[in-house]
Order: sequence, then structure tokens, then C-alpha cells
Amino acid sequence: MTAHSQAARLRFGRIWVDAVRLPEALAEIEALIDRGEGGAVFTPNVDHIVVAERDEAFRTAYKRADLSLCDGQPLRWTSPLLGLTLPEKVSGADLFIPLMELAARKKLRVYLLGGAPGVAEEAGERLAREYGVLIVGQSAPRIGLQPLSDEDEIVERVAQTQPDLLVICLGAPKGELLIERVRDRLRPAVAVQLGASIDFYVGRVRRAPRWMQRAGLEWLYRLKQEPKRLAERYLLRDPAFLWILLRTLREPRSSRVQEALGEGTRMSDGR
Repeated sequence: MTAHSQAARLRFGRIWVDAVRLPEALAEIEALIDRGEGGAVFTPNVDHIVVAERDEAFRTAYKRADLSLCDGQPLRWTSPLLGLTLPEKVSGADLFIPLMELAARKKLRVYLLGGAPGVAEEAGERLAREYGVLIVGQSAPRIGLQPLSDEDEIVERVAQTQPDLLVICLGAPKGELLIERVRDRLRPAVAVQLGASIDFYVGRVRRAPRWMQRAGLEWLYRLKQEPKRLAERYLLRDPAFLWILLRTLREPRSSRVQEALGEGTRMSDGR
């Protein structure tokens, strides 16, 4: 049994998404930290829904996630078809600065892991200077889909800093799989997978204009920036989302919608 958000939830294929807005997401993360039991926060998008169909380890990571935030307008737009409207897109990049402001206010110990070489260091310096965040460490190690030979050493270095909040800035599914492998060893840290957030923050990668984000065209902007890396994902793999959506729509509403809970925990079967 895993403690999940008490918000209503909606299932796309094999992944559950919490129906929360940004302030509620921040409150959920703060509650996870205050409980002192660790946790994992993911930001699923269309590609995650597709990858989860064939990747059992990725599905397992999502089944154990404590909070799953809607990172993509297509999920929000199609959610009413499945029986529950997701109120807002809460991407990793949208969450990053408000989360760092929360960390500064609560004097949380923050570790940054990921990003391009040098980005975590630059981001850590800026966050300390601009927001007063207590950065206890940063690194951009090689991370694989499976544990690499030095992963235990990396985890030990992170553990020695005793972070309250571990910000993972890796691509999917690497970030989610890493969190699943190490979360129990890094308790009570709460691990949050935020993708390219620190690359956006330091300006290493440009984010799409607001109008493109609102129009659900952020993927097109990123494709133009990195066509070789992203063409297969956006043009060949992700259209399978439509078939997953149709399949989920044919299933009983009770199997794809979970209403908001009061006190207690929720068990996710990951169907």
C-alpha cells in the first residue's frame, strides 16, 4: 500500500494522474515532507502514458508515486471524456520556482541532481542567491535505465548531505526509474522528478512562449529545438496515446476515476 494524494484521480491507460492545481500540488509536497517518510512526485505527459504500456519498471515506479501531476494540455483536454476534468496543467517547469520558494521559506535542505554538465552548479548558485534556497549538494552523474557501476556511490554522496528535497532533472524514464531504485535508501527525502527544469532556469534550453504552452504546442517548439532527439518520440511513438485513450474510455468509469478521499491512504492497482 502506498500513500497517495487525497485528491481525485484519473487513469490514462496504466498511469493515474491527480486532479490538482499548482497550489494544491505544493501543499501535497509540503505534507509529504512534513510527514518525514519520504516520497516521490512525478509529472506525467502523453509520452509517459505511451511508455508505461510497454515498460513494466516504469509502471511500477508510477504505482508507487505519491503525487502524479498533469504535465501536458492533451491530458487536461481529454480528461472530461474519461469522466473527471483535470483542472490545470502543472508541469515540472511550472512547479520548479514555486517549489524552490517553498524550500526557502521552510529552510529545507535541497539537492539538485541532473541537467547538462555545469547546469546543476549554476542553478544551485542562483537559487541560493536569488531565493535563499539551502542547496546542500548538486551533481550531474551518468544515470542509466539500469543501475550503473557507480550508482551506489552516487546515492551515498546524496545521502550524506541529508536532503529534505531531492530535485531530479533527468529525462523520462531515467528520472522515474532512478527515484524508484533509490527512494527507500534516501528517506526521509522527497524526490521530485522535474525533467529539464534547471536547464530552463539557467537558460541552457529555451522554453516555448506562453501562448504555445496554453495551446498545447510546447512539444512542437521543443521538436524544432531538438529534432534528432525528439522526432521519434513526438511523431512516431506518442500518437499511440489516442488508442490508449480510446481503450481506457471503453472501460468502466469506476475503474478509471477515483474520487477525492478524506483521511487515510489509497491503494493504486496501476491498471
